[in-house]
Amino acid sequence: MTPHSSVFCSIVPPHILERLARSANPAFAEAARRTLVADAGQRTARRLAPPLAPAAATGVRRTIYDARNGTDLPGVKIQDEGGQPTADATGNRAYAGLGATYDLYEKVYGRASIDGNGMPLIASIHYDEKYDNAFWNGEQMVFGDGDGQLFVDFTVSVDVIGHELTHGVTQSTANLAYYGQSGALNESVSDVFGSLVKQYALGQTADQADWLIGEGLLGPAIDRGVALRSMKAPGTAYDDDELGKDPQPATMDDYVRTHSDNGGVHINSGIPNHAFYLVATALGGNAWERAGQIWYDVLTGGTLDEEAKFADFAAATVAAAKARYNEGEEVKAVRDAWSAVGVPTS
Repeated sequence: MTPHSSVFCSIVPPHILERLARSANPAFAEAARRTLVADAGQRTARRLAPPLAPAAATGVRRTIYDARNGTDLPGVKIQDEGGQPTADATGNRAYAGLGATYDLYEKVYGRASIDGNGMPLIASIHYDEKYDNAFWNGEQMVFGDGDGQLFVDFTVSVDVIGHELTHGVTQSTANLAYYGQSGALNESVSDVFGSLVKQYALGQTADQADWLIGEGLLGPAIDRGVALRSMKAPGTAYDDDELGKDPQPATMDDYVRTHSDNGGVHINSGIPNHAFYLVATALGGNAWERAGQIWYDVLTGGTLDEEAKFADFAAATVAAAKARYNEGEEVKAVRDAWSAVGVPTS
């Protein structure tokens, strides 16, 4: 694997945590600062971690650990594959979310776990104290409990689990560099398949889905917010005194140029996110079928450069749509969607 695969990926963007760290409420600021410090430590640990060893495909294998509000991973084992539910609802949600993600990839796309070769799925719950995040560290999922006011338990949103595990899929396929447009594509792919995990688990069509990432995560202190991101309407997920205004653009007209957040990977991902939403809703039905298949073909096809730009990815989706569906409505839907967000496809 290249150095790009060593990136630490978390669901709550640093720009949100950095704003919260400046909150006038000392408790909110302290929780955000603790989370930022913990995240920085995980980034260092991830850079030093060895590559993953290949696994043999043998079906889903989940293991849940309890970090007991510490930071030593993975923690104490509380559940293995096929075991009885635990007395901890957080552990049961994590177990179910890992399974829901495995099911989408295996049953829809024929992929044996996130690495395509049966990689065991590991999750640690109750990480640290008042930890306002969830992350994929290249080897496993980790969930914080939230501080109870800004954020709640990070296992409540199955799309968050799907999002973070999809970073593992990207790590073992296109391995998109985590900076600038390729990093925004990396984040967007995780949002796309995270949303599809939720839609598949609930049996929702594209029109029925809420297209929100992290719906249910925001705590009682957030008055004006529904989620971390909206694929349907980027920039509208929150507008709150504590969180600030959702900065995601929906089109290239509002592309954000910044050196923070690895070049805005969590911000500009709104553009390819919206393109996928437009494709899925134009085609209708189940988004994991045609729209999701096209995106999956691009992610796993081996033709995408690690430093791909939006236009490269857009062109690849057109080519993938043609290869799978000839010159059908799928190709038109893909072209129209990228045109609507201002990204050329040729």
